[in-house]
Amino acid sequence: MKYIQSLLVIFALFIGSIATAQTDKVVEDFKPSSVNQQGKEFPQVNSEGRVRVRIEAPQAKKVQLDIGAVKYDLTKDENGVWTGESAPQDEGFHYYQLNIDGASVPDPGTRYFYGAGRWGSGIEIPAHDRDFYALKKVPHGLVSENLYYSDITESWRRCFVYTPPGYHGDLSKRYPVLYLQHGSFEDETGWSNQGHANLILDNLIADNKAVPMIIVMDNGYAFKPQEEETTGRPAMVFEEMMMQEIIPMIDARFRTLANRENRAIAGLSMGANQTMRIAMNNLDHFAYYGGFSGTANYPSSDEIDVETFLDGAFADGEKVDEQLKVLWLGLGTKEPEPFPESIGTFINMLKKQGIQYEYYESPETAHEWLTWRRSLYQYAQLLFK
Repeated sequence: MKYIQSLLVIFALFIGSIATAQTDKVVEDFKPSSVNQQGKEFPQVNSEGRVRVRIEAPQAKKVQLDIGAVKYDLTKDENGVWTGESAPQDEGFHYYQLNIDGASVPDPGTRYFYGAGRWGSGIEIPAHDRDFYALKKVPHGLVSENLYYSDITESWRRCFVYTPPGYHGDLSKRYPVLYLQHGSFEDETGWSNQGHANLILDNLIADNKAVPMIIVMDNGYAFKPQEEETTGRPAMVFEEMMMQEIIPMIDARFRTLANRENRAIAGLSMGANQTMRIAMNNLDHFAYYGGFSGTANYPSSDEIDVETFLDGAFADGEKVDEQLKVLWLGLGTKEPEPFPESIGTFINMLKKQGIQYEYYESPETAHEWLTWRRSLYQYAQLLFK
């Protein structure tokens, strides 16, 4: 009997090991990523969301794929080519890099994107709802690069401006404006490159779901040089720049409807913080606010002191509710702390002050571009109506 029981245990363990092996087996249906450089076969993505990379480095001793804060070892073949893949990744866009003998470098197979404070590689894990930011056969707007000199920062800067389909047709028509900001360690290229803001609006406008609008995407990192000379650190002056330089420039260069009822602002993460300060300090200029994965920095607590938060900008709830036509907040369901806690605290303050708001949760996304693409898609449909 003991012999039979031992055989049964061994058999169960054997079956279990087979099941585990089958579970870990990689599905071999990899296809080149949609953001590869032209003609490049790798990196690739399979139906599980795994990322497979390949690089020739015959002299290297160790090569890894670094994605999602996890490093995966690659295997070297007899020709000095290293290959390997990641675990399944969430849907959407992700930054990644290769680590070759301790040096982190971009993958030469992908187009490059500015994020994490550097130009580096990116990968698209096809999302089930990607149709809303897909390149379709619809009328398309134009994203233009606009150079300007800032007297405040004493430097040349640029912003990217989306003008909707038809803008260059009827030259008598004027348009409302959305000022749209990126997050930490990103720049003015983020919303058009990683965020596909132009395609999202093209598709919404084609479906008559959004009002044709101009979108301005500037760099949120703006510093006053003389402050560093006197204090040892640069002073962030983006709010000052927005009100004194960027908005007047846009109203002068483009056919805008230059009043608060036709001016909106939004941002993601750091940009949500910046744009909230700009909006709440200048409600005579903005009637719409959107915060994607953020609101504004405040001391961690169970309750916001409305008398001191943003210098009492929310203290008169009735007035704020009257001035803001839309106060919109968005968050991914997989976002890490402190984002859910801080936004929850902020929402409790809005409720207490009797301020109406819109709240959206992006399913199964974290602090990442698919959350923010979905947020823009939802927010843009509420503007200027």
